Amino acid sequence: MSTTTPNREALGLPIFKGHHEPSPSEIAIGVIIGRTSEFFDFFVYGIASVLVFPSIFFPFVDAVTGTLYSFAIFALAFIARPIGSLVFMAIDRAYGRGTKLTIALFLLGGSTAAIAFLPPYATAGSHVIWALALLRLGQGFALGGTWDGLASLLALNAPEEKRGWYAMMPQLGAPFGLIVASLLFAYMVTELPAADFLSFGWRFPFFVAFAINVVALFARLRIVVTSEFQHLFESRDLQPEPVAQTLASGWKTIVIGALAPLASFALFHMVTVFPLSWVFLFTPDTPVSFLLIEAMAAAFGAVAVLASGYLADKFGRRTLLGTCAVLIAVFSGFAPLLLNGGPMGEILFMVIGFIVLGLAFGQSSGVVSSEFETQHRYTGSALTSDLAWLFGAGFAPLVALSLATHFGLMASGAYLFSGAVVTLLALWFNRNLAAKR
Repeated sequence: MSTTTPNREALGLPIFKGHHEPSPSEIAIGVIIGRTSEFFDFFVYGIASVLVFPSIFFPFVDAVTGTLYSFAIFALAFIARPIGSLVFMAIDRAYGRGTKLTIALFLLGGSTAAIAFLPPYATAGSHVIWALALLRLGQGFALGGTWDGLASLLALNAPEEKRGWYAMMPQLGAPFGLIVASLLFAYMVTELPAADFLSFGWRFPFFVAFAINVVALFARLRIVVTSEFQHLFESRDLQPEPVAQTLASGWKTIVIGALAPLASFALFHMVTVFPLSWVFLFTPDTPVSFLLIEAMAAAFGAVAVLASGYLADKFGRRTLLGTCAVLIAVFSGFAPLLLNGGPMGEILFMVIGFIVLGLAFGQSSGVVSSEFETQHRYTGSALTSDLAWLFGAGFAPLVALSLATHFGLMASGAYLFSGAVVTLLALWFNRNLAAKR
C-alpha cells in the first residue's frame, strides 16, 4: 500500500502557493474601520464636553468657565497619547501587534464606558473631576496603542500613481465618526426631556462607543494578525523599534511632520468642537439644530477628503497642503464671524470649513511620513501623528473659546491663521530637507 500523501489537486482541494498578497483595498477597509471607531470615541467626548460636562461636573462656575474647564480636561488625552505610544511600542515588540491592539482598544473602550458611570458633582464633589481627568488620560494613553501600522502599509502598498488616493482613506474615519456621534446626540437630546438627558441620556453614547470599539477590535485583528499581513509587515520592514533609534535618525522628519499639518488639525477643532461651544453658549440656536448642521457639513467633508486623493495624485501632496494652508488663512480672516450670523451663517461656516478641512486633512498624514526610511516608518509615523495632534489640535478648543470669549470671534481666527503660517513654514523646510537627501 502506498503511503504517499494524496495529491491535493486530484482531490479538488486548493493548493497554497506562498503568501497571498493583500490588496490595497483590503488594507483600506481595516484602516477606515479602525479610524472611524477612534474618531467616534473622540467626538462623543467632545460633544459631551460642551453639552453635558459643564453643568454636571462644574456647576460651581458659570457656563463659559465650566466649558473652558471641560476643554482643559479634553486636552489631557493629547498629552497622554505620546506616552501611550512609547509603552505600547514596547508591548508590540515583546508580545506582538495583536496583543497590543487588544489591550489598547479594551483600555480605550473601558475608559470611555467608565465615564458614563461617573456621578454628578453634587454627589461626589471634586473627586468626580479627578476621576474624569484620570479617565481622559486613560483614553489618550490607550489611543497611543491603537496605531496598527495599516496606514503606513497602505501607503507603501498602493500603486505609485495612486498614493494620494490611498493616503486619504484613513482620514475618512473623522467625518464618518462625527456624523454618527452628532446624529446620536441629536436624537438623545430630541427624544428626552432636558432633565432626563442630563441625568442618564448622555451616558448612552459612551456605551455605544465601547461596543463599537469591540467590533472594531475584532475587525482589525482579523486583518492584522493573519499570516498574510504579518508577512507583508515584515517584508515592508514595518516593525516597531526602540524610540531612541527612530529619534536618532529621524528627529527632523518627526518635528516637521508634527508641524506640517498644524493648519488642518487646528481647523479640525475649529469646525467641530469649538463652534458647538460658541453656538450653545452665545446664540439662541438649539444644540440639536447645530448637531444636524455638523452632520451635514461632515458629509461635505467626506466628499472633500475623497477629492483630496484625486487632487494630490494630480498636483502633488505638498502642493495641495500648501494651497489648503493658504485657503485656511483666508478662511480665518472672515469665517468666524459667520457663527453670529444665525442658522444660515452657521451653515456657511460649517460647510466651507469642512470642505477646506477635507481637502487638507485628507493628505495631512502622508506628506512627511513618506520621508521616513522603511525601518523607521512604523514607529516614526506613530510618533509624528501623536505630536501633530498634540500641537495642532489638543488645545485648540480651549484656546479658541478663550480668545473668542475675551477678544471676540476674530481672535479665534487669528489663532487659526497662525497655524496656517506654521504649516507653510514646515512644508518649506520639508522640501529643503528632501532636496538635500
